[in-house]
Amino acid sequence: MFNSIGWGEIVVLALAALFIFGPDRLPSLAKDAATGLKKAREAVTGVRGQLHDTLGDDFDHLRDIDLRQYHPKTFIRQQLLADDDDAPRSTAGGATAASRARSAQLTRTRAAGSPPPFDADAT
Repeated sequence: MFNSIGWGEIVVLALAALFIFGPDRLPSLAKDAATGLKKAREAVTGVRGQLHDTLGDDFDHLRDIDLRQYHPKTFIRQQLLADDDDAPRSTAGGATAASRARSAQLTRTRAAGSPPPFDADAT
């Protein structure tokens, strides 16, 4: 959690807190902060326990999910360019003719010298 903060910065923050809140209020504020962190950890643990009770064995499966595969760009690219299960697979290029046609349609470029498309409603 504090990988990017060094000891010098922690000391400066502690001294700033001492000057801002004063020596009388600082111990009570530290105690309140520790209590708040403890309650937050208990809440997270409780939610995790409820999820584990509700989902059972599926909860352990959720820990192994790589969320990067659900990035919108990655997800759309996989859905649009993925081979269909019933389509024959090509051995030479690694892609079927249908997926190459979809790829060509997606990457179709406009003619050189023509203006880009303009949508008056979007501007």
